[in-house]
Amino acid sequence: MSKKYDVIIIGSGPAGIFAAMELAQTDLKVLLLEKGKDLDQRLCPVQDRARRCVTCSPCHLVCGLGGAGAFSDGKLTLSADVGGRLQELIGRDETERLVEYVDRLYLKFGAPDRVYGVGDAVEGLRRRATLANLRLVPVRLRHMGTERSRQVLQEMRSFLNSHVEVRLNEMARSIVVRNGTVQGVETSSGEYLSAGFVVAAPGREGADWLEKEALRLGLTVKSNPVDVGIRVEVPSPVLEEITSVLYESKLEFFSQSFDDRIRTFCMCPGGEVILESTGGADAVITVNGASYASKKTNNTNFAVLVSTTFTEPFRDPIGYGKYIARLANLLSGGVLVQRLGDLLEGHRSTPSRIRNSIVEPTLKAATPGDLSFALPYRHLRGMVEMLQAMDRLAPGVAAHSTLLYGVEVKLYSSHLKLAPSLETEVHNLFAAGDGAGVSRGMMQASISGVVAASVIMKRASARRLKPTH
Repeated sequence: MSKKYDVIIIGSGPAGIFAAMELAQTDLKVLLLEKGKDLDQRLCPVQDRARRCVTCSPCHLVCGLGGAGAFSDGKLTLSADVGGRLQELIGRDETERLVEYVDRLYLKFGAPDRVYGVGDAVEGLRRRATLANLRLVPVRLRHMGTERSRQVLQEMRSFLNSHVEVRLNEMARSIVVRNGTVQGVETSSGEYLSAGFVVAAPGREGADWLEKEALRLGLTVKSNPVDVGIRVEVPSPVLEEITSVLYESKLEFFSQSFDDRIRTFCMCPGGEVILESTGGADAVITVNGASYASKKTNNTNFAVLVSTTFTEPFRDPIGYGKYIARLANLLSGGVLVQRLGDLLEGHRSTPSRIRNSIVEPTLKAATPGDLSFALPYRHLRGMVEMLQAMDRLAPGVAAHSTLLYGVEVKLYSSHLKLAPSLETEVHNLFAAGDGAGVSRGMMQASISGVVAASVIMKRASARRLKPTH
């Protein structure tokens, strides 16, 4: 006999947690299903920076309670303009309203008061960026830091303990649908769990799984652009004028050679470059960044990503991103690191050349090498052009000693066809978060969980759904 729930939420990242917190206000029986470990059990073996990634399955950095946000540097972008596509689904006004609502919840659970990206200095930076042929998108931003982010998530976890059932270390194998209506979930152990509503929020780590499930269920799927790039590390003073005002500069550039859109992402002042294993069963090792509220390194790192849109009949952007990452893994056993000067001079970096750099790498596990063997020329040329443009805004970005780590890949899911309620073409099946292609960051992922939960609560109330417990 199957176990019965009113709502099953697949994934406990920001989207899943915020859906659960909304539903905790009701008497519905809710299950939060997560394939990873609990927050305090998520320990990365390579955190000491002295060992190579051992490809834990699933990766503790991106899987488990809190999702990838638990090990991110905890940036909350307080704008409807960045971080996802909620504007096109629910409208700008509603997105802005929910940004304020979700921000208040983060504050309630311990997020810091300070907001970056406000004041007269912002306009001056935007003007200087324009003169450097860059588009600066200033946004209000709240920075929690990796350790503060985990503390906030732990408070949310404590709140959920007495309101919903949380089942860890168990993966949803398939979503069960009958006659166009969701029926529940089958787990990796073969157990069938029935539910009147299902919210699929598996995060970027589960994007591949969700896309395969969508295709199996006959849902309409549209390929997302794939973001492939590098993580750049420079001395903190190089970007200090910008980070002190904005914390994170969201810069956009169109390459002169190919007119590709290139952007900065996830700037980490005083932060560290880290490894992560992502992509589910067919995992690859990629690079990311983190920064803390209470401890600082001498460096700042950020990603430079090239967005590539493919034409028919190609429909596997996730596969393409993994292929690029796998090349870097093959060459290095994990992640490559190269000085910008070495790349421009056409030779690989060596351990001695890295040691002679004025930038001391924060990721000790990276292997000195040559990124041109892993990244397409078109992408690499465009990213170098952007760094040279950024050097006019912040002298030193394109210095000979600047470190480039590769590769960084964002494996966002294909877009599912969704109603403004975030309901899929299957009745009472909702999709939320980064893994569903709805968001690209903590804030819009959290909002998407609220949107799905709000619709579920209204439907359950209208039908006078009786709880099963």
